[in-house]
Amino acid sequence: MSKQTDKQSHFQEFSAVAPPPLVRLAGVSKVFSNGTTALHDMSIDVREGEFVSLLGPSGCGKSTVLRIMSGLVEATSGHIEWSASANEPLSHAAPEISFVFQEPTLMPWATVFNNVWLPLRVSGVSKSNAKDRVEEALEMVGLESFSGCFPQELSGGMKMRVSIARALVTRPKLLLMDEPFAALDEITRFKLNDDLLHLWEKFGWTVIFVTHSVFESVYLSNRIVIMAARPGRVVSNIAVDASYPRDNEFRVSIDYNSYCRDASAALHAAMSANDHL
Repeated sequence: MSKQTDKQSHFQEFSAVAPPPLVRLAGVSKVFSNGTTALHDMSIDVREGEFVSLLGPSGCGKSTVLRIMSGLVEATSGHIEWSASANEPLSHAAPEISFVFQEPTLMPWATVFNNVWLPLRVSGVSKSNAKDRVEEALEMVGLESFSGCFPQELSGGMKMRVSIARALVTRPKLLLMDEPFAALDEITRFKLNDDLLHLWEKFGWTVIFVTHSVFESVYLSNRIVIMAARPGRVVSNIAVDASYPRDNEFRVSIDYNSYCRDASAALHAAMSANDHL
């Protein structure tokens, strides 16, 4: 039996004995008004506490999956089910969700504090009552001393940290991240990868992370969902069984390179399949 098959078997066994997933997409399809089929019969379970990366070529519907989960886009068919905890059955009531977009989308006229306060403010939480939560979120991302700064005074990496703090201030159960580090230089990206993993290990959120990078998906995730395009669909799952915490030693390890080869091969197979459609 190949190592790839071993990994998939491990995931299947895990799925068989695990409690209900935090989120389940069942037969979800999305056809836009121009007739483009972004997703076709998409089914995926994500367990509480998992770090799952969606990896695939441009146009395979990765971002659409996150937008459907968050309620920003409505599925054409299929349904989503949620479980508030491992002991509760699936239902249609979504837990607390935060979304981190590819661009920081900060308000340029507002301070770092006020940008992070925004989701609480929209929910009716006053600035004085939000103070502790905002300071806590800024401390999580290492920006507690920059609360009075404006976005134009920050580097690209710092702006993304503010965006992440804004997502965390609501204390979400599920964190959706749509290529948040794609526009950053490699050194900054590596640092934010490490910081994100540290926070995930500490607070135990469930993370669904969209990326084009094989290397990033292997470094961050305990499972990679490979998607193909035209139409967007799941073609394989790869369990990344390497232990946490992960660091630069993992990046140069035999295991890391082996997982990267497996993910690259699966991604290449998915793209090759599209060429024959």
